[in-house]
Amino acid sequence: MELASLLGYLVSFLTFAGIYAVLTMGLNTQWGFTGQFNIGIAGFFAVGAYTSAILTTPESPAYLGGLGMPFLVGLVGATLASALVGLVIGRITAKLRTDYLAIATIGIAEMIRLFIKNEDWLTNGVRGIAGIARPFAGTPLDSPFGYLLIVVAFVVLVYFLLERAYASPWGRVLRAIRENEPATAAAGKSIARFRLQAFVLGAAIMGLGGGLYAHFFGFLSPEAFMPLYGTFLVWVMLIAGGSGNNRGAILGAVVVWGVWTLTELSTDLLPTEYATQAAALRVLLIGVLLQIILVTRPQGILPEQPPKLIARKRKD
Repeated sequence: MELASLLGYLVSFLTFAGIYAVLTMGLNTQWGFTGQFNIGIAGFFAVGAYTSAILTTPESPAYLGGLGMPFLVGLVGATLASALVGLVIGRITAKLRTDYLAIATIGIAEMIRLFIKNEDWLTNGVRGIAGIARPFAGTPLDSPFGYLLIVVAFVVLVYFLLERAYASPWGRVLRAIRENEPATAAAGKSIARFRLQAFVLGAAIMGLGGGLYAHFFGFLSPEAFMPLYGTFLVWVMLIAGGSGNNRGAILGAVVVWGVWTLTELSTDLLPTEYATQAAALRVLLIGVLLQIILVTRPQGILPEQPPKLIARKRKD
């Protein structure tokens, strides 16, 4: 492989890993901080991606769009739209226990995907939306490497904000709800209100990840938001990296996306008669990786650590 091709592949790999890192940190806000079992990540991912695409693409008679707004407006719209959907779903499901919440969210995510697939006037249905431009055309950032820098900037921004939230009194209440909900309620905290806030924040971050994905890939179709890509991989990334730890979420995204990519290269080497089994083999390999990590490091590669301020007080 030529050096230029290798560098291009590396840039594409890191960009995808960065987008998945944003999604994984959104899930960490819901599950790692609060213990909310959301299996509908793909739904918020899709809402963010399609919202940004509709806001920024040129006019088209095939679907709602033609607004031609700037890239950043698309991302803001993606974040707000996912937060709004999260608010509606969260108000309905805020009091559900873990297993019921999982069932509800996976059903809602599938409803969103089918809505996108069938409402041609809004999303162009199975034909999808093409021509989603990358930002800052005509500038040095209008390149794959420039877009990687943009994705890294958003990863750092989301990480910084979530770390501040994790160490704040609000974050302590979320962890208290996760560890002992009855005791937290007995302390006078509104469990439903805090759970709803964490759910909406996580949904908004997932929508941001969807917007970044839309502008990187340049084309959207309902198949991109199948549960395998939009939910299963994100969960493996968080569990493998370390639930409750934002650095673990980022590391898990890079490691698991690396393994997922390598499995594609490996299965490409199989004889053609085994090509149809390749997809199942890749999922199997990811499952084996998850089992190994759970057995050897049950809390993930980077276990959750108490905030620095709390750790310093304990030393004193």
